[in-house]
Amino acid sequence: MIKSQTRLDIGAWSLGFIKFMRKDLQPLIAGLDIGSSAIRIAIGQIANRGDGEENSELQILGASSVPSAGVNKGVINSIEDVVSSVSACLEGAERMVGAPIDSAWVAISGLHIISQHSKGVVAVSKVDNEISEEDVRRAIEASRAIATPLNYEVLHVLPKYFTIDGQSNVKDPVGMTGIRLEVDSQIILGSSSQIKNLTKAVYRTGLEIEDLVLGILASADAVLTSRQKEIGVMVVNIGVATTSLVVFEEGEIIHTAILPVGSEHITNDIAIGLRTSIDIAEAVKIEHGDCTPGQISKREEIDLASLGSPEHEIIKKQYLSDIIEARVEEILHMVDQELIKIKRNALLPSGVVFTGSGAKLAGLIELTKKQLRLPAVLGYPLGVVSATDKVNDLSFSTAVGLVKWGGKIQAEGSSNTSKGGWGIGGVSRAGSRLKNWVKALIP
Repeated sequence: MIKSQTRLDIGAWSLGFIKFMRKDLQPLIAGLDIGSSAIRIAIGQIANRGDGEENSELQILGASSVPSAGVNKGVINSIEDVVSSVSACLEGAERMVGAPIDSAWVAISGLHIISQHSKGVVAVSKVDNEISEEDVRRAIEASRAIATPLNYEVLHVLPKYFTIDGQSNVKDPVGMTGIRLEVDSQIILGSSSQIKNLTKAVYRTGLEIEDLVLGILASADAVLTSRQKEIGVMVVNIGVATTSLVVFEEGEIIHTAILPVGSEHITNDIAIGLRTSIDIAEAVKIEHGDCTPGQISKREEIDLASLGSPEHEIIKKQYLSDIIEARVEEILHMVDQELIKIKRNALLPSGVVFTGSGAKLAGLIELTKKQLRLPAVLGYPLGVVSATDKVNDLSFSTAVGLVKWGGKIQAEGSSNTSKGGWGIGGVSRAGSRLKNWVKALIP
């Protein structure tokens, strides 16, 4: 796709100046998160502080967000509205960094995402029976060949562990000796129509898609340490319309899920309980929301007129907190049910790490510790240097995670490396498979 000449002219000189002054910098990496309430873009670069990859750091140069249009519960229902929103967000980000953005890592989410378990089996190819990276790749590809539901496509292949001649729970089989290599994988699938709608909307803005990444995986990549992934942890991203979660243990992903509830359901409950408008309910939630009514004085009151209501209406803050607590308890109960499915309820030593716009609610951590019987913290991006405060905004975790994800792939030098438990490159092949199909439809 060719960008407009105007956008190229704006950043041409700045980009050349940046390259001249900072020859140690790698190309720009952009992460695009298309959410139900907002479109967010984060842009970063890998900067080398010395010799060797270990001396490199990820710098976030800019971040931009605009209200989202054409998206409902993570699903696109108007391509034209999405194109307009993404273009506006992209222009803001480009002005920030002073250079044009040509491609991006794009998050995909929504209730259409499903997961399946699969197993791949291959014979070791070398005469001396030493397992090579090619054998590992073939095993992962074999696990990818599953009977997918009608109109669904594979987004990620996430290997859990390998088995060599009956020896199970092998993490890295390369260099080991065996005849039969097996891999147990988790396959993440998405609706073909939704994938095509998303890629078509992004291509129409002039952006190339580096790859599609499941949003919760990008968020986890931003906020977790390898130690947390090893001993057991869950990341919960509370969005506007949905709540996503991923569970790690022994460094591998063991479960993912997307729940059909989010922070907008809390807002709706407040609007009904207080008999007020959605806008006032949202303002009340942001300014005074708390999900621990036991810690609020019965005397505390809120005047809705101070939040934009046309009439003076006094409500008890404890009553507001009761409404919020009921819905948050429901969300936490659904999260606990997912842990029960995999027999990990109350059994994750690193507990729960919350991120997403809905995680800003006061009292969430205390209520989670009580409901899930697990440690709980808010998750902010780790290992990232930035001059913008948006990096520490919980709602930007996915966009920053996409930049970090792209930086990791860039540092490895290949998107085909099957390391770190991320599957085949840890990213979707759907974007590249659909690129030509989408371009053929765009004038």
